[in-house]
Amino acid sequence: MASRSVNKVILIGHLGRDAETKFTPSGAAATRFSVATSRRWKDQQSGEWKEDTNWTNVVLWRAENVANYLLKGKQVYVEGRLQTRSYDDKDGKKVYATEVIAEDVVLLGGRGDGEGGGVGVGGAAASAARGARSSAGSAGGSMPAADDDIGPMGISDDDVPF
Repeated sequence: MASRSVNKVILIGHLGRDAETKFTPSGAAATRFSVATSRRWKDQQSGEWKEDTNWTNVVLWRAENVANYLLKGKQVYVEGRLQTRSYDDKDGKKVYATEVIAEDVVLLGGRGDGEGGGVGVGGAAASAARGARSSAGSAGGSMPAADDDIGPMGISDDDVPF
C-alpha cells in the first residue's frame, strides 16, 4: 500500500504589513508578507467571547509585481504549502522558521475597499487603480479620454500581477 501525505494550507486573513520583494543572487523574486487570521469562541466558564489572532509568514516566489498590491490591511486568500527551514543566526545558534510557500494569492474585498495602510505606497499602477475606483464611483464619473485605450479602470492587463 502506497503511503500518502498532504501538505496544503489555505488562509483568508488580513495583511499585517506591506509586502516586500527581494531578489536572490540568481535573480529569482521572493515576495514576503504576513497574514493575520483570527478565531472567536465563547468561553465555557465565563460565557465571554474571546479572540485569538495568529500571524503567518508567507513567501511567494517569482512574482515581481505583486508587492505593489499587497498592502497592509488588505484581505487576501492564500493557498500553498507549509515549510520549515533552519539556519544559524549570528551567534551560531540554530533557528527554525516555519512559513507558507504560496502557490496562489488572491486579493479579496470589493472595488471600493479603501482600507489598508497603502497611502503613499505602491507604484503608478496601484495609484491608477485606486484613482480609477474613486472616479468610477462618483456621479457621472467617466475616465479621461487619455485612459480610454487602456481600459475602464485605467490599468492594462500588463499591470495586473495575477
